[in-house]
Amino acid sequence: MAAWSDLTNDALEYITNFLSFPDRYRFGAVCRNWRSVSKSKRYPPTPQLPWLVVEEEKETRKRKFYSLSDDKHYSIDIPELHDRYICGSSHGWLFAVDIKITGILINPFTRQYFELPRFPPFYKDEDVDTLIEEVPSDYVGGPRNYTFEEMQIRIVSKAILSHDPKERSDFTAMIMFGEMNTPAFWRPGDLCWTVVDGQKGSLYDIIYFKGNFYVLSPVNVLFLVDFEPEPKLREVGPQLELEGDAQEQYLIDFDGNLLLIERFCECVEKNKITTTGFNVTEPNLEENILYEWYDIDGCALFVGRNSSIYVNASHFPKCKKNGIYFTHITDPLDVCDDLGVYDMTDKKISKFYSVEVFPTPVGSPVWLTPNPW
Repeated sequence: MAAWSDLTNDALEYITNFLSFPDRYRFGAVCRNWRSVSKSKRYPPTPQLPWLVVEEEKETRKRKFYSLSDDKHYSIDIPELHDRYICGSSHGWLFAVDIKITGILINPFTRQYFELPRFPPFYKDEDVDTLIEEVPSDYVGGPRNYTFEEMQIRIVSKAILSHDPKERSDFTAMIMFGEMNTPAFWRPGDLCWTVVDGQKGSLYDIIYFKGNFYVLSPVNVLFLVDFEPEPKLREVGPQLELEGDAQEQYLIDFDGNLLLIERFCECVEKNKITTTGFNVTEPNLEENILYEWYDIDGCALFVGRNSSIYVNASHFPKCKKNGIYFTHITDPLDVCDDLGVYDMTDKKISKFYSVEVFPTPVGSPVWLTPNPW
């Protein structure tokens, strides 16, 4: 049998194609040549299970990540993320907000990042500085003023990318921000966020699908973000007739099919909400018909503040087929420990993470697909 050290780079590059991210990193630590091979892009890397970005460690300020594939934690020192609140992920990149209500877009494994402009005001036509005041704990009703710490975790409810910035420099970042989840976008070189007009009520979710951004309104109408001549929302379908009253809804590109995921919750006590189930449908916008999906072809979905992700669960022994993995709902401080996986087959919810996790001012758990290559 030939020694590993005698294998050609071509053979080694082919082998790395089948390694998980942690194993590929260990492979690269063997020697200088293997490190070079581990960074090769000659063969596309094997699909990866999303990681969970859990929290910032108080003493070291390292970011703790949880790998579902090997059931292990990894603590990584990423100074650019110190004291920043992670408000979304897309294509393996994280959106993070600091105390000054500015943000960065960063790939945590390559450390490549983009500085983002200050986010628009939380309330329409109001300057954010006028809202930073202490408010009594028993404040009830009406628009309230937030401290910078409170604004940091509420200003952006969702953030996604059109493309991987490592692959395309002409990407677009789209966020939903403020009281009404208003859409706004930024492109490299822009000095500020551009707010999209035409919004009718607060929004649920946003997706980049087949070359366009779409947003979903709470009255179950899908809108397309039309950039020309002026950015605005354009209705592209009739109102969808949904059953029940979902707490949250997500849009996902499932192998070229646009799926709508409804998430149902119940209030177990004051300001404590827990997930009770999901429903998956495929909207036909022309006929205003919803086709219910009773399974997802043995795949698994990952929803939360991230761009919704799906993987072929048969490739990962520890991944539940027809499972919907979920993190906390949008409001990061009004929930209890609400991480779990919903089985579409038996309609039961179980834990995939043994540690109780409660949102903190520097992070609610967010799904992230490792993208270091």
